[in-house]
Amino acid sequence: MRLAQLLLEQSTSQRKRGPSDNPIEQEETVAMVETFYEVMRRQGITRRSFLKYCSLTAASLGLGPSFVPKIAHAMETKPRTPVLWLHGLECTCCSESFIRSGHPLAKDAVLSMISLDYDDTIMTAAGHQAEAILEEVMTKYKGNYILAVEGNPPLNQEGMSCIIGGRPFLDQLRHVAKDCKAIISWGSCASWGCVQAAKPNPTQATPVHKVIFDKPIIKVPGCPPIAEVMTGVITYMLTFDRLPELDRQGRPKMFYGQRIHDKCYRRPHFDAGQFAEAWDDEGSRKGYCLYKMGCKGPTTYNACSTVRWNGGVSFPIQSGHGCIGCSEDGFWDKGSFYDRVTDIHQFGVESNADEVGGAVVGVVGAAVAAHAAVSAIKQLKTKNQES
Repeated sequence: MRLAQLLLEQSTSQRKRGPSDNPIEQEETVAMVETFYEVMRRQGITRRSFLKYCSLTAASLGLGPSFVPKIAHAMETKPRTPVLWLHGLECTCCSESFIRSGHPLAKDAVLSMISLDYDDTIMTAAGHQAEAILEEVMTKYKGNYILAVEGNPPLNQEGMSCIIGGRPFLDQLRHVAKDCKAIISWGSCASWGCVQAAKPNPTQATPVHKVIFDKPIIKVPGCPPIAEVMTGVITYMLTFDRLPELDRQGRPKMFYGQRIHDKCYRRPHFDAGQFAEAWDDEGSRKGYCLYKMGCKGPTTYNACSTVRWNGGVSFPIQSGHGCIGCSEDGFWDKGSFYDRVTDIHQFGVESNADEVGGAVVGVVGAAVAAHAAVSAIKQLKTKNQES
């Protein structure tokens, strides 16, 4: 409740002037928004603590010490960015995750780094008052606000499965997206469709990028995404005033550039051929790899095994359950969470040097035979051409 009250006070203080169509007045309005550093100083934060915060921010983003001055300069000079946070078909787990961020704290991200002017889940305003705030921010900060979307729009039955303010969510999404700077698709619902888009998908739930085509979209999938990943994406965008580097699916590489399997602490057991064969068997108690129990870590790209959850305390695999691949497209329709992804063959801990050497010799021999066959075919073709 205190957070909601602070958000209302912040929004009220930033709406001292009425909306204007004059570009000069719009620029002046943007300039009136306090910078991150000004807010921290007003709250009694020392310069030393501010620089320490910049260092922690750089570390959380995987950046070197040389980026600390750049982050500090950006936070000293750039006004906080207005953010409009919409909710479609979803369970609010992304918001629940976001407010539990520890680096940076969600309250610092919301009250200092960004200007969260609309979020119907946590804002105090409701009804016509809330919708008036939405329209006012869109007008005042045209082309300068970020649209955050949690959930997705249903297309079936003219969108009647999700009504916001008396109209389908799809209409609200398109209306707010038309003048935004960029869109952040929070969670697998907005990124891929998730559970509500699972077969047979009666509401025809559709991810954001399939209905909005003219805006840059950053996908932050997960069910929900990791809290620090969410605040890290916002921090990067506000600090460097650009989108983070994205992979071919539109996900930030800094958090989705590696498979969970690559940095999992159980990976040595996988390489050694040591697997849990049943829940709570001897292998499970020894912390063996959960691949045979259906773990999707080898095919899932996320930061779970490095950033982890609950302030870095743990993640599902560490808690004894295999990864279900919730950050991947269509994970709900890919069969049982407890079936193996595929048959992966490795030498295993029981293989001796002779077996490993024999396998290598066999591979090399097959390659030599294939090369010889290709050479013979080429020679025969040449002779035929000459004759």
